[in-house]
Amino acid sequence: MPVSPLAAVAIALVVGLCVGSFLNVVIHRLPKMMERDWRAQCAEMRGEPVPREDPPTYNLAVPRSACPACGHRIGVLENVPVASWLALRGRCSACGKPIALRYPLVEALGGLLAAYAIWRFGATWKGLGACVMLWTLVALTFIDFDTQYLPDNLTLPLLWAGLIANLFGVFVPLADAVVGAVAGYLALWVVYWVFKLVRGKEGMGYGDFKLLAALGAWLGWQMLPLIVLLSSVVGAGIGLMLIAFKGRDHRVPLAFGPYLAIAGGVALFFGPALVRGFYP
Repeated sequence: MPVSPLAAVAIALVVGLCVGSFLNVVIHRLPKMMERDWRAQCAEMRGEPVPREDPPTYNLAVPRSACPACGHRIGVLENVPVASWLALRGRCSACGKPIALRYPLVEALGGLLAAYAIWRFGATWKGLGACVMLWTLVALTFIDFDTQYLPDNLTLPLLWAGLIANLFGVFVPLADAVVGAVAGYLALWVVYWVFKLVRGKEGMGYGDFKLLAALGAWLGWQMLPLIVLLSSVVGAGIGLMLIAFKGRDHRVPLAFGPYLAIAGGVALFFGPALVRGFYP
């Protein structure tokens, strides 16, 4: 039986809230998992025993989520997206320590973005693809803010998923997606090397190249100028505000991935209209 548009949006909201809860786990644990792998690889290269880690098993499923302050294991009723945080008034039920606002924020973003994607594109492959793209961009945004690193574990699957989706022309023709992936990578790669040759230091990381390549794979090469322009404007604006109001040292590198992600989301929903506005 066909699902009504309103019901589809409501389902997307609920599913997106649950995915947002999982994204919190990814954002927190994936960088730590990668650090453990790096330590193990370095030890093996030096011919040393692999260091013991505490806990010994650490992945996206194990151990169970717990309060970082007191170690209280989070129960099922304490893990309901957004609602649990509100019911607990933003505090751990065991020790009363504050629970960061980020957790319900990520959950709400997961739900609202999914709901809007389904409302905009319908309960279709395009709507589902948009949800997957947006959820991944949310995870990458917060990881890059925290670590200034965009994990290949997310950027490369995002790139391949875009190419596979457009193998069937879900967003753009496959040729546009392939050119978008290549041009997205090369555009920032050239900027990276020009900046390094002129200034003698790195201006961005390779993860930024891969993220723009992934956005090109999803949205096609035509959206790349808009994405680069939007991300540069947003990044410059936020950077200036941080320097002016928070005294941030302008010499400290600013993560660029979040602004690429924001620009990619804007281009997903409004890109064609914005491009037509620039080039009627």
